[in-house]
Amino acid sequence: MKKLKQAAALSTAVLLAAMTGCSGAQPAATTAAETQAAEETAAEESAEAGAEEGAGEEQAAEGASDNVVTDGNGWYLWDENNQLTIEGRGADGEEAVVSAGKYEASQAGLEIIKKGGNAVDAAVAVSFALGVCEPQASGIGGGGFMTIHSEDGQDTFINFREIAPALATPEMWQKDAEGNVISNQKQKGGKSVGVPGTVRGMEYAFQNFGSGNVTWADVIQPAIDLAENGYKVSPTLYNDATNSYDAMIDYPELGKVYLREDGLNYEIGETIKNPDLAKTLKKIAEGGADAFYTGPIAEAIVKATNLYGGVMTMDDLANYQPKIMEPAKGTYRGYQIISSPLPSSGGSHVIEGLNILENFDMSSYEYDSKERLGLMTEVHKMIYNDRGKYMGDPEFVEVPIKGILSKERAAELAKLITPGESVGEYEEISPWQYEHEDTTHYSVADKNGNMVAVTQTVNYYFGSNIIPAGTGFCLNDEMDDFSADPESPNAIAGGKCPLSSMSPTVVLKEDGSPFMVLGSPGGTTIITTVEEVISNVIDYGMDMQEAINAPRFTNRATGAISYESRYEHMKDLEAIGDELTESDPYNRSFGSVQAVMYGEDGLLHGGADPRRDGKAVAY
Repeated sequence: MKKLKQAAALSTAVLLAAMTGCSGAQPAATTAAETQAAEETAAEESAEAGAEEGAGEEQAAEGASDNVVTDGNGWYLWDENNQLTIEGRGADGEEAVVSAGKYEASQAGLEIIKKGGNAVDAAVAVSFALGVCEPQASGIGGGGFMTIHSEDGQDTFINFREIAPALATPEMWQKDAEGNVISNQKQKGGKSVGVPGTVRGMEYAFQNFGSGNVTWADVIQPAIDLAENGYKVSPTLYNDATNSYDAMIDYPELGKVYLREDGLNYEIGETIKNPDLAKTLKKIAEGGADAFYTGPIAEAIVKATNLYGGVMTMDDLANYQPKIMEPAKGTYRGYQIISSPLPSSGGSHVIEGLNILENFDMSSYEYDSKERLGLMTEVHKMIYNDRGKYMGDPEFVEVPIKGILSKERAAELAKLITPGESVGEYEEISPWQYEHEDTTHYSVADKNGNMVAVTQTVNYYFGSNIIPAGTGFCLNDEMDDFSADPESPNAIAGGKCPLSSMSPTVVLKEDGSPFMVLGSPGGTTIITTVEEVISNVIDYGMDMQEAINAPRFTNRATGAISYESRYEHMKDLEAIGDELTESDPYNRSFGSVQAVMYGEDGLLHGGADPRRDGKAVAY
């Protein structure tokens, strides 16, 4: 198959729907990249300059690393125009691959692999490192999901998502006459904060699935080093921080960490250090998760949350435990799909969408064709219709999950679709009759078959904007993922976990051998992004990086189809009645996939998304 052509550059326009959390639209941000030719020219010029000085290419790269993120081997995260580069994001290795949303975090995971750790050990190291160098998207004040396929064939899902404080109710948010929450109480401040789960979740994964060859302190040390020594501000972080400038003024502890001494944002290439976070991480390294959920750190969390109107208690923190669950499972053309169960609707709807697609010979349609695009947009309408009607925390509401995952129901839904035609609304096929039978993401895989997919978040940029005094980390605003409607299946209640779209996913071959591990941030676009990448690989034979780079689109049960402008034939859908919204060639609102594939050549092939700062590394 011919590889898709790369776009000339990522647009520098402000993106209308950039997302870092697990639900809903996120604040706008900017991203861009030059063409491959421009990148190669810049790299050649850098090398030539270094040679003239007698330094050579390697020394030139080291010099450039003073103000840009680079691997020292010719790859740079951004160019001289501060535009993100497209090429060089992947990596191939024999022992292991770590693909994270930040190069520094991928390196942290690789460091643990080289010390004898397995994929789970590396994943824990990546989690803590991302909390330092991608603070706008995740951190120890947040939560997430982890899907593990271990070398012995065991599949495990760890839900370390935030939960509502015991005293939380729909009435805690002030509402207008129509029932809408007044101002941004659900998104910022104390009433937006859920009980964090990341630290307890990472500890559980390390203790139960780690190799035993490295210590808890070992896996946290790379994050401590990053916090103490600092990390470079990328164009992505710069734009996110600039868009959050007002919040940094309104929340002084946030500004203390992420504004310079002159009160302005750090510029691209400047270094941010976070000594308070380094101290917090050292306490966790020495005292385990208990050092976070009890004692001075917990007291600081409760004090800060309630200072800004929250209802957090020490008991909320002390009682938090991750939930160990059976993953959602399905198949697609013989491949086994293992993903997130409820309260994430993501994995279930990825499987549901693939179940519907399985009724069509996808490979018979041209990739950029009216038939393929029209078919998949109709599938998206169906799964988002189900998400809105039926999904919630199964501990609080009854959810027809077997029906959602039913291949029989999927076949009935497929009968309603004619490729190349648009149906405005679908006759409901209730999942109940079949019941008898949203962020950052990283993926790690090793040669022994250990595969780990983790999607974690603090939700909106910098979460609630609250940093507990002296701790250096942001608290989440995950309570915004609840509905303010007390009658909704996703209404807030004490101890309840909000609905999510996060879909950390493992794909196995029919015989159960490892094939692929992947996931993405991007709010509700996560579902369509993961579905599309899986189809790209299985139906269209793309390699890992090609499947990630391919153009994307997304749509809901109603409303416009949003798509990256590299699709030439998406506009054909206007003729059949669909509403379209064209986006930039590579738009970060469509997620940021980090993935690893096991190749027939015996290598592990890592791919990382050029829509943000992702970079895979290998050993």
